[in-house]
Amino acid sequence: MTTQTQTVLQQETQGLPFYRPQGNEVELFEYAYRHQLPVLIKGPTGCGKTRFVRYMAERLARKLYTVACHDDLTAADLVGRHLIGDGSTTWSDGPLTRAVREGAICYLDEVVEARKDTTVVLHPLTDDRRILPIDRLNEELEAPAGFMLVVSYNPGYQNLLKGLKPSTRQRFISLRFGYPDAELEQAILEGETGIDPMTAKRLVALGNALRSLKDHDLEEAASTRLLVYAATLIRGGCDPVEACRAALVESLTDEEETAEALLAVIRATYGD
Repeated sequence: MTTQTQTVLQQETQGLPFYRPQGNEVELFEYAYRHQLPVLIKGPTGCGKTRFVRYMAERLARKLYTVACHDDLTAADLVGRHLIGDGSTTWSDGPLTRAVREGAICYLDEVVEARKDTTVVLHPLTDDRRILPIDRLNEELEAPAGFMLVVSYNPGYQNLLKGLKPSTRQRFISLRFGYPDAELEQAILEGETGIDPMTAKRLVALGNALRSLKDHDLEEAASTRLLVYAATLIRGGCDPVEACRAALVESLTDEEETAEALLAVIRATYGD
């Protein structure tokens, strides 16, 4: 039995999401959890950051609250707000507050997309105080041992307007993610989709060929997530070139000339 097969069977037995480690990130995350340290995960789009957090939440048997951050996200969206209805006012906890109360993991995906004043609410939870002040309730929640704060972002999108301040970044244990090497990425495609090894190997080679074009014609590289999508379509009987067109080309660019260049790489890969 191969190591890959053993990993898949073990994860299925334990009810865990499929995940293949790139390095020692599982051990580091567990160390951080046991010592009540917040974690920051940085890496490109579609490299497995969110899947990793889901996997670790299941592995640690903790409930997971995930927040997709965006420009309009406010502190109230995280902490909570008063709601008016039926002639009365009631308080509704936000996902961060619920996670603190329940001793769960709160994951803020692409945290740099949130408004800068929103991240300030995280500071008391990311030092030795581990508290969440709720000013509107005149309440101060102390995070239990099971609570963990995890945030992620894509460094490739950072600029002067969107980026974590050093004072915020230095409050976290940081894990750097990248795209897996060819052997690991092939194992991921096989384990995630059930695609045959030869097709998985060809898709990985294609993904690496497209990634070499990132600095020339593409804003983002072909992610492992998109390769999984392509593999899923092919596994379901879709023509490989059309599967790659839909999952890769049209997801990576709107420019017709660039799309034709990507298709040429795909057709060369599949010998068309």
